[in-house]
Amino acid sequence: MENILEVRGLKKYFEVSGGNLHAVDDVSFELKQAETLGVVGESGCGKSTLGRVVLGLLDATDGSILFEGKETARLNKNERFSLRKNMQMIFQDPYSSLDPRMCVRDIIAQPLLIYRCLNSKDEIDNRVADIMQTVGLDIRFAFSYPHELDGGRRQRVGIGRALALNPKFIVCDEPVSALDVSIQAQILNLMQDLQQEKKFSYLFITHDLSVVKHISNNIMVMYLGGVIEKCESDQLFEHPLHPYTKGLLAAIPIPVPGAKRERELLKGELSSPINPKPGCRFVNRCFCPTDLCGRQQPSLKEILPGHFVACHHVERVNDM
Repeated sequence: MENILEVRGLKKYFEVSGGNLHAVDDVSFELKQAETLGVVGESGCGKSTLGRVVLGLLDATDGSILFEGKETARLNKNERFSLRKNMQMIFQDPYSSLDPRMCVRDIIAQPLLIYRCLNSKDEIDNRVADIMQTVGLDIRFAFSYPHELDGGRRQRVGIGRALALNPKFIVCDEPVSALDVSIQAQILNLMQDLQQEKKFSYLFITHDLSVVKHISNNIMVMYLGGVIEKCESDQLFEHPLHPYTKGLLAAIPIPVPGAKRERELLKGELSSPINPKPGCRFVNRCFCPTDLCGRQQPSLKEILPGHFVACHHVERVNDM
């Protein structure tokens, strides 16, 4: 299966009063058609910025983004406008991402009007009705406004808007984090069903490891702008290698009364992402750092087949 998206050495720096904030720093990955790449990490690790740079909502500082083999930065205005039909986004907050002055029908129809996909009002209304049915929204909500809907229905509207142009690739920026657990399951199942039917590719951004395990083929763990571990979903949960990933997994509650697990507690202070010092950015919180960790930043290396880790002493960490 061919890669629909290839990202190489992507960087995004922001100029702030103290220098350059390294929001995304030398990130590389591939995404195949009809597959999901989960991106996990703490708040502030750069995962949402990564999604916005990939879509072109933010300009990259350096690196390349290839969509279906084409370098997106080299496209002219008309080519970029056409490309956006195939690259859409589902935003985190299902309320603030919707225009409060527009009803459901107009929100879903807006992409169709911008790209002039249909010729008449009746065709647009029929298309909107089909989309609403696809995402599980009753047609009676067509002229409702976002404030009149609950969180689950608002998020379905956001998904419907993203689906309006039949895109090939969708960035999902924590699409269920603001929803109740029961509604989360409905939305995740809906997204998986749509992926099987339409062959979408998802870049699924979340801080919830239980969610990413449920929906992802591969997982990429980010820390302070960089990728520290990347592998298949099952492999990450069965055999995590980086100490940060171990700490994240140990923090997942066990839904069994009285059950206990050995925890790798993450202590220490976060390093500053502004003009970061040489060395591993996780060194202040690692439970087995060495002098090398403080001097040299580790590169992402393939430790096991298809399992990449950025750690100088990965063998030592996993022997402890």
